[in-house]
Amino acid sequence: MGDTRNMILAVVLSALVLIGWQYFVAGPQLEQARIAEQARLANEAATQGAAQGVAPTADGAPAAGGTPAAGTVATTGPAAFASRAEALAAAPRVPLDTPEIFGSVSLKGGRIDDLSLKGYRVSVDRESPNVTLLSPAGAPDAYFAEFGFVAPAGDATVVPGAETVWTAPAGATLTPETPLVLTFDNGQGITFRRTISVDTHSMFEVKDEVVNAGSAAATVYPYGFVMRHGAPSVAGNYILHEGLIGVFGEEGLREVDYSELAEDGAIKPPPVADGWLGITDKYWATALIPAGEGSFQPRFLHTRAGPADAYQADYLRDPLTVAPGATATTDVRLFAGAKETKRIDAYASDLGIRNFDLMIDWGWFYFLTKPMFYLIDTLFMLVGNFGVAILLVTVLIKGIFFPLANKSYVSMSNMKKIQPEMLELRDRFKDDKMKQQQAMMELYKREKINPLAGCLPILVQIPVFFALYKVLFVTIEMRHAPFFGWINDLSAPDPTSLFNLFGLIPWDPPLFLMVGVWPIIMGITMFVQMKLNPTPPDPAQAAVFTWMPLIFTFMLASFPAGLVIYWAWNNTLSVAQQSYIMHRQGVKIELWDNIKTTFSRKKPASG
Repeated sequence: MGDTRNMILAVVLSALVLIGWQYFVAGPQLEQARIAEQARLANEAATQGAAQGVAPTADGAPAAGGTPAAGTVATTGPAAFASRAEALAAAPRVPLDTPEIFGSVSLKGGRIDDLSLKGYRVSVDRESPNVTLLSPAGAPDAYFAEFGFVAPAGDATVVPGAETVWTAPAGATLTPETPLVLTFDNGQGITFRRTISVDTHSMFEVKDEVVNAGSAAATVYPYGFVMRHGAPSVAGNYILHEGLIGVFGEEGLREVDYSELAEDGAIKPPPVADGWLGITDKYWATALIPAGEGSFQPRFLHTRAGPADAYQADYLRDPLTVAPGATATTDVRLFAGAKETKRIDAYASDLGIRNFDLMIDWGWFYFLTKPMFYLIDTLFMLVGNFGVAILLVTVLIKGIFFPLANKSYVSMSNMKKIQPEMLELRDRFKDDKMKQQQAMMELYKREKINPLAGCLPILVQIPVFFALYKVLFVTIEMRHAPFFGWINDLSAPDPTSLFNLFGLIPWDPPLFLMVGVWPIIMGITMFVQMKLNPTPPDPAQAAVFTWMPLIFTFMLASFPAGLVIYWAWNNTLSVAQQSYIMHRQGVKIELWDNIKTTFSRKKPASG
């Protein structure tokens, strides 16, 4: 038995070392190297020129008309700027202000390229800067939206492009109450009038009118794109999608990773009449939603200017033919803001945006994950603390699954009663494992015991665990949500560590040693729960059950604190429930005896 136990421990610990090295050391080092390389490339790009926004073209031909290609980033000063402030100062601007966002609209190109979020900070420190979502071309981490027109190949019609300076009324400010009206006269009898409006949240509407006062008909193709320079460091890995995203009619959701787009260069779904496309981060997103009649050609595009990468989601609409004396219009909405669940759902419902709620990556268990969020959010409205709401949800879940758990714990209590017989069978057939197993199965059958029943409580909580993990990881509502004490962000790991005595030693341990108070509490509660059950007669199983709490403590240490708190609280409720059932069944609770047995060594028999 001792040799078997030692072998199992050696295998388990070796696997843990390998997995731990890959996950906590090699993986982070590779990620840091990748981020450093991206920073180097971005720095080189700042001196060699910014990536270009590429406007869709009619019939696959370059834009015509004697103007720079629509969407081209070309500044009258340096090609790139040392700071965001310098980039903002390079073009005339109209202030933007709503209850939730602030920034400005560039008159040069008519771009929406300066946007920050009032309700969100970079860190949990309330004095930290507001989150900046959009930045102008030429700035570090440029990210902006552009709308315009392209003319058919060979057509000399002048259309507004990235270098066009639109005219705005003196003293104009874009607010929910005061839309911004921009005009551009192309000198050929055609006036372009752009009206930008915004609601009290994060949804813009850009309505373009083409007024033809000339003597000949004009044809133009409306387009729009959102573009970012440089691939950001994504946080989700395989947990959520960050990158290009869209919903295209009946085809449904399409998600494209930055790496996939960089490899393919361009991805062009079929034209659709209904849908949207854009770029999504973990908590923020931009999305273009063409409105009105007609179809549009969506596209995801990757371009390079020197070493810099640029990622773009764009569309090209059906042509507008404007007869002399006539006016044609085109309409598009732009979402640019935080992915708040209720707001996204409201936009999907009120504006009729197909599957707009998929902007938030609820995962394969959508039917479980989203209701889980709404349940937690509803309880939060009642108690004012997401951590307490999670504790209450745990109690509700335990109540729902009480009949199943009750049956499981009754079965385990019965196993406790027959443990002496199990030990006797093990000793009787210690040299014949086959007969030992057959005798055990006959005993289970006679006593009507399911030996696997003890696994049911764990199996039941696995989908709940993953649903809660997804909610904590992807929903912005959980971002920077405090609990009590040192937990000021339920979506982040416990910031304390046993290995610096929880902050008493002035040393920052490496990630794999960041085992905080709540992971330790979770491991203890898991250990206590397991020690309520009879020790498995098989030495290998006993070793696994003994070391599992320790393994889970280190595994869950890097998980969101809210998830660890849920697991610890769930274990505590399970211990109370199981103890009560065992008492009712007349089974002696030998918790302390089992714990002492675990830590005591058997003395060799004297001869």
